[in-house]
Amino acid sequence: MAIKIVTDTSCDLPQEYLHKYAIEMLPLKVTFANDQTFLDRFEISPALFVKKMQSSKELPKTSAPDPATFVKCFEKGLKEFGQVLFISISSGLSSTYQTAQLASQMINSPNIRLFDTLTASLGTGIAAINAAEMAARGLTLDALLDQLLKFRQTREVLFTLDTLENVVKGGRLSKLQGMAGTVLNIKPILRGNAQGVPEVAEKVVGRKKAMQRLAAMLGEVYDRNLLKDKFIGISHVACPEDAQHFAQVIKEKYQPQKEIIIAEMGATIGTYAGVGGLMVNVF
Repeated sequence: MAIKIVTDTSCDLPQEYLHKYAIEMLPLKVTFANDQTFLDRFEISPALFVKKMQSSKELPKTSAPDPATFVKCFEKGLKEFGQVLFISISSGLSSTYQTAQLASQMINSPNIRLFDTLTASLGTGIAAINAAEMAARGLTLDALLDQLLKFRQTREVLFTLDTLENVVKGGRLSKLQGMAGTVLNIKPILRGNAQGVPEVAEKVVGRKKAMQRLAAMLGEVYDRNLLKDKFIGISHVACPEDAQHFAQVIKEKYQPQKEIIIAEMGATIGTYAGVGGLMVNVF
């Protein structure tokens, strides 16, 4: 039996990678203050999302696909492939994984498996690519999951915010704290913890120093030789030049053998990162 690889739109994979690896995406939803709801990437592009987010006084809300969407996708995958593997955004960030579990229980098939990446954006996307490559090599579903669990032990997600506007809108900082951080040009650097939830790791002054620190932290986490063999993903919110520059720094500093994937963040993660958000994922 073949294995159908499914993920969610928080993965931020560009269309060419979805096509190349035959990965299917299920859309999360984003709702704005006027109760307009869109299917992430299906009904709203990253560019339109940023435009609407900037014009909204309130932070958009994101939500998981409903169980019926999962059931329909899983049943179709079973019929066409025989086995289905769903690669999910961190259960610490979204209810997507829990909803997928509910759908899987409703179908009650041993040929449906779920994997919680404990990461987000291109971390989830890279996990899906790894799964697709292993499935193409003929690994069994159990062997594939074992390998993903090993990869997850050495995953890494680091990102920096260029604006504190969204964390203020989301209630994580008061307006006074946000104003002080803006005046002082503070750029927080966040890192995903063991539960797949971002935590502030450091605070630096200035965008340039933040990007330099992100690059340096990769070398502190990984042995240079190990990093060479990993997929690296760089995702961003409306700052493509910074993402390209950061990718070049990574190439020069660590000489990765695999292509660095660069992508725009969709609504799911872009809601929290805000304009100028820059994230690097290794999985």
